Amino acid sequence: QFLMANKLETAMWISRLFTVYCSALFVLPLLGLHEAASFYQRALLANALTSALRLHQRLPHFQLSRAFLAQALLEDSCHYLLYSLIFVNSYPVTMSIFPVLLFSLLHAATYTKKVLDARGSNSLPFLRNLLEKLNANQQNILKFIACNEIFLMPATVFMLFSGQGSLLQPFIYYRFLTLRYSSRRNPYCRTLFTELRIVVEHLIMKPSCPVFVRRLCLSSISFISRLAPTVA
Repeated sequence: QFLMANKLETAMWISRLFTVYCSALFVLPLLGLHEAASFYQRALLANALTSALRLHQRLPHFQLSRAFLAQALLEDSCHYLLYSLIFVNSYPVTMSIFPVLLFSLLHAATYTKKVLDARGSNSLPFLRNLLEKLNANQQNILKFIACNEIFLMPATVFMLFSGQGSLLQPFIYYRFLTLRYSSRRNPYCRTLFTELRIVVEHLIMKPSCPVFVRRLCLSSISFISRLAPTVA
């Protein structure tokens, strides 16, 4: 009754569980490397479906207008719909599947707890303990996801020069990264950029750091800072 009363949430829960399943079979290719590539695409397509359903939930009244598009781009679900479309037809990259896997796992765990609560407060205690441990590490998981989002930017450039990526992919991914940086709901991308900058500046200011390395890092920090969008 609980599942039928929340059909859209249940559909997203099932698609997230399927995303976790396909992502796990890509990361751990138990069925062979050829099958792993197909699970990569299935995971991203399932994530695109989840993101589209979530975006519909957040913005139910679709309008073909610039204002609606601007509002949609503020939603994290729109960001990850774009993310799935960027990588679904590209060469499989293990790093790109971790954000999809972990976000799906976190959201699926939250809804699974609601399902267990609907069954009874004492149902499946072992599963409840696992969900509690996952929830306790949520902040670390979100930081890891943000780290993946950041380091996928140079990875897309490397893929381009190695012949495994398209010319447009780095530019589209840069747009995705600026959306994540400006996210209202998830500040971890901004936080990680700040933390990485502090760590790098601390290391290069040590007397043992070569001057040319210091200059190169300072120039890179200045360039990346200029590319960063303005956050309200």
